[in-house]
Amino acid sequence: PVGDVGEMSAITELFKDHLDNLDVSATKSMTGHLLGAAGAIEAVATILSIQNSLIPPTINLEERDERIHPNLRLTPNQAKAKDINIAISNTFGFGGHNAIGVFKKFEA
Repeated sequence: PVGDVGEMSAITELFKDHLDNLDVSATKSMTGHLLGAAGAIEAVATILSIQNSLIPPTINLEERDERIHPNLRLTPNQAKAKDINIAISNTFGFGGHNAIGVFKKFEA
């Protein structure tokens, strides 16, 4: 989709010093565009990722766009086990619908 390269560029610029410990995935590849519900579904998926130590895959990602920074770790077609302490959910929709949620593992 049109905005993907822009989103990846923004993530790379923001986290450029931490790309070695950053994984990126897109659940929209599995759910389709959820319009106004996207933020809620993404929040649930992000929290479950932290809880289950599992990064969901970006399905149907067969070819990496050459404009995406080579050190940005994508999660193509297969979930990845990883202990996750903090996760960010970016939701960008039609008409400027933009929301970002930051979630942290609960430690008692």
